Amino acid sequence: MHKRLNRTQRNYIIMGLCAVLLIMAVGYAAFQSQLKITGTSNIGSNFLVRITGIESNVQSGSASNAIEPSYTDTTATFKTNLVSPGDSMKYDITVANEGNIDAVLNSIKVSNSNNEAITFETSGIEEGDELKASESDILTVIVTYNPSITSQPENTTSTITVTLDYGQSNGVITPPTPEGPTVGGITLPLASDGADGLYQDEYESGRYIYKGANPNNYITFNNETWRILSVEADGRIKIVRDESIGSKAFDSGNSNAWETSDIKTYLNGEYLESITVNQDKIVPSTWSIGAVTYDNDDLAGQIADENGTQSQSASVGLITVSEYLRANTNKEQCGNWDLTSDNISTCKTTNWLVKGTAYFLLSPYAGTSSYLFVVNSSGYLNGDAASTTRAVLPAITLSSDISLSGNGSSSDPFIIV
Repeated sequence: MHKRLNRTQRNYIIMGLCAVLLIMAVGYAAFQSQLKITGTSNIGSNFLVRITGIESNVQSGSASNAIEPSYTDTTATFKTNLVSPGDSMKYDITVANEGNIDAVLNSIKVSNSNNEAITFETSGIEEGDELKASESDILTVIVTYNPSITSQPENTTSTITVTLDYGQSNGVITPPTPEGPTVGGITLPLASDGADGLYQDEYESGRYIYKGANPNNYITFNNETWRILSVEADGRIKIVRDESIGSKAFDSGNSNAWETSDIKTYLNGEYLESITVNQDKIVPSTWSIGAVTYDNDDLAGQIADENGTQSQSASVGLITVSEYLRANTNKEQCGNWDLTSDNISTCKTTNWLVKGTAYFLLSPYAGTSSYLFVVNSSGYLNGDAASTTRAVLPAITLSSDISLSGNGSSSDPFIIV
């Protein structure tokens, strides 16, 4: 008999974690996965959503079960043998509403680490689906040995996570949580209501930016901690180093012109050569180097000014004034330069790009040839002479076709796989 879940729970989260360990010698692969249901909150004693069955069928080739699929109220487990490319196995996991309160699927999220030798496909259950009392639905997972593989894969590990979030229906279907772009095979959720996380950029169409005091945008690059600044409209990923590479002058000749600056020469020469891990993932890009007017109150106009002048292509650059301002979740008090300067004690607490040290930005100070902008240790924007020594946080753009694992938190950062 299956143990019933906590009767006081309102929302049940069904999570499938397919931790795939592959021993691919002689064309053999072993897959293992779990589907988990957890949740908390209150709604009464008659809300019960649980797993009630799992069936497997060979889709093609010599695929077979290494063990018989099994399940409990909260887990579905299977292990699959795939003998050669093209082999495929399907698993149908039944999710039933055994209470007397209708449920609704508020969200479904799927992510995997995109091993090219292993493909996963899920279907059947969709966001917004109602699961009425005494009815059931099917989550289908298909595991396939990629038929295009022609040699022994080097990467023998892959992970898939499927999360289904059910809540009480009350006859009203809750719109699904909006999803952001798919980055490195991981579909990133969007944040809302001032929470730390990923947002659509309201100023540049198709672009997404991380905002807040400490969003989950950590990424390991060159065996160092970096942060994802933005996902560009074409899928490229802009990242910035979390800590300074040291204090340097922007230009010893006191010029704020990026193209001829000492810092550009250093970053795209000696520093670039020091990147020994995943340097091939860097995409040379143009950088917005238009001048910015001090203490302005028009962020849209400022962005247009910055983008009005583009640099020559370069692999390494710096972030702009507007990129710093757009990383703040508090638009009401920190939505432009003027507001930020008036409310700096608040704004410095809602922007992850405040680093506690003064560092150079790429944007030159309008009306001069020697000043450019700096974020100081308290988060305030200052104009400093280019010959001044300040911290340097390099920024780079990664290719859109990389594959990532991890969830972006500081304890489980995104990793290029």
